Amino acid sequence: MRPSHSSLSPEAMALVSASRLSRRTLVRGAMATGALATAGGLLTACGTEGTAQSADSCVSEDTSATDKKLAFSNWPQYLDVDEKDESKHPTLISFQESAGIQVTYTEDVNDNDEFFGKVQNQLSGCQPTDRDIFVLTDWMAARLIRLGWLQKLNKANLPNVQANLLRSLRARPFDKNDEYAVPWQSGLTGIAYNGSVTGEVRTIDELLTRADLKGKVTFLTEMRDTMGLMLLSSGHDPSNFTEAQFDDSLEKLKRGVSSGQIRKFTGNDYTSELTKGDIAACVAWSGDVIQLSAENDKIKFVAPDSGLMLWSDNMLVPNKAAHKANAEKLIDYYYDPSVAAELAAYVNYICPVQGAQEKITEIDPELAENPLIFPDDATLNKTKVFMALDEAQERSYSTKFQQAIGA
Repeated sequence: MRPSHSSLSPEAMALVSASRLSRRTLVRGAMATGALATAGGLLTACGTEGTAQSADSCVSEDTSATDKKLAFSNWPQYLDVDEKDESKHPTLISFQESAGIQVTYTEDVNDNDEFFGKVQNQLSGCQPTDRDIFVLTDWMAARLIRLGWLQKLNKANLPNVQANLLRSLRARPFDKNDEYAVPWQSGLTGIAYNGSVTGEVRTIDELLTRADLKGKVTFLTEMRDTMGLMLLSSGHDPSNFTEAQFDDSLEKLKRGVSSGQIRKFTGNDYTSELTKGDIAACVAWSGDVIQLSAENDKIKFVAPDSGLMLWSDNMLVPNKAAHKANAEKLIDYYYDPSVAAELAAYVNYICPVQGAQEKITEIDPELAENPLIFPDDATLNKTKVFMALDEAQERSYSTKFQQAIGA
């Protein structure tokens, strides 16, 4: 039986090798030195999104029946590799052999905004991107859906997805009918603390008010992570909130800044400070904490009493992708629990596929017990996905947040 307590034991957290660089950590680390500039740059990007399209204005032709290939763009370190030859991806090789479809796999998604810049002109002008699938985070997927730059998926071609997608990842605010985005991997945003320098921290309010934590706390520069937890701690729903509720939660955050309780806002760089004890507690990403705790069992991840934020990186099929049906075969393939288990055993993020936990016991029984890869229902029931924003909301909320954190 899996642990049900949301504060994870050192044994559970140490199950994953610290030597394996996670995709999320890699990206966050690369962004950390320019985190505020990147976040601020979002405002510019929002103002120049480009021409919206629709199924009528941008018609895509599918040549999958006669052209057995597809192009797949993903983040670095986000697919299983052969330990003897890291240029080979066993699950992808198996797909190509079983489906008879040749896959060109490229790790060229290094940042959501950066990738948006790569494909913006083509998608805005209803031109091919030369990609049939790319993987982007929830908020960017929401933007592309809003712009009409994605093809609607044929659910008849996705029986594994229909059967095995976790309930907590269905009908998300930005894709309520599950028509455009299929989660590749997911993760949690919650609290981390260093037990060598402080006692257990269970709430966002403790981060903001506990005297022994003053000046030893960091929050994230990512608006949706920080404000999602702030909304929850204020009794609001991050998946469905009003401007007044956002402002109410932001005022609470501002008090933490003005009082000196919050030391600073960070990207991934909180990890080194937490490990050294320079900060005592912080808002953190689950994938980072898996690795940190493998090196230091005093580092703990906690699901705040008010709830967690759940994010996903999603498989998307862009307009003018010429191999949509082939892409759907690959998407569905990764929702076979046996395949999903093999992938999860390598990447170590939350597996979005029901039934994979049972299959992973055949690969590594201990991994099946890791609650940051397979959270229990009680934990998942405490998660929220941030509300989908329109362009005006995104600009307004981002501006307010950046001003509050001093960016």
